[in-house]
Amino acid sequence: MNQLEAMQVFVRVAELASFTRAAESLGLPKASVSTGIQQLESLLGTRLLQRTTRRVHMTQDGQVFYERCKDLLADMEELEGLFQQGASNLTGRLRIDMPSGLAKRHLLPRLPEFLAQHPQLHVELSSTDRRVDLVREGFDCVIRVGKLGDSSLIARPLGSLSLVNCASPDYIARYGTPQSLADLAQHQLIHYVSILGSKSAGFEYAANGETHFVAMPGKITVNNSDAYSAACLAGLGIAQIPRIAAQDYLARGQLVEVLPQYCAEAMPVSLLYANRRHLSRRVQAFMDWVSSVMRDYVA
Repeated sequence: MNQLEAMQVFVRVAELASFTRAAESLGLPKASVSTGIQQLESLLGTRLLQRTTRRVHMTQDGQVFYERCKDLLADMEELEGLFQQGASNLTGRLRIDMPSGLAKRHLLPRLPEFLAQHPQLHVELSSTDRRVDLVREGFDCVIRVGKLGDSSLIARPLGSLSLVNCASPDYIARYGTPQSLADLAQHQLIHYVSILGSKSAGFEYAANGETHFVAMPGKITVNNSDAYSAACLAGLGIAQIPRIAAQDYLARGQLVEVLPQYCAEAMPVSLLYANRRHLSRRVQAFMDWVSSVMRDYVA
């Protein structure tokens, strides 16, 4: 393993905090990963990683070397593509994460278009509603729906998704159609939380530029967007679903819109990545493609 390859291995181990996971993500034997790190430490004359039975941590020298490695590897990638012309020259792996509903219904069906334009790219797609750690888990970029917290990541806004209040015809037949916020006390809400065990804020609506919540009973709580829609279709309660996810169900009569005058604030959609200066051409190409696809769905 040459020095450049060893640096790439070190960066992956540092980000994943695991020799095993780094080996799996790079398609290398674990022994090769360990050997590459040992070669680097011997060359530099310092310990880069502190190994324990459960986790791998960077030493202070390792943290300094990691930051320099990221810059040097990014510079090498740019140099390799400096004189290449045309989209077909984009090569390598893209590791991305996005919400499961967005992937299933909107981006995966269009992904063949992107790969046809860039046949030498390989995509690794994580599809989950969990907030992944972009840097530690080795993602090039992630798509997030909803308000962003404070972060060192760089955000590229894509627009926003409007929400619609929905219930199934079967639910309406049993509970009736709510006409006012006061009526919600007699209805069931499908609660959505990012982490099971946390408390749902209730029915959300925007009024006079502010967000308000109405506490509601509910027999089911989910943490996945597909399960959220499925629970609504099953008649388990009222759900507040992105209109792009509900529009086909509404058109077929499988869902009915309720309380259209009390909709939640539209949810922003963002692309997040770690470093603007060293954004690779393949990541830039993917983000431009995602932006063009999402124009059909966002406001």
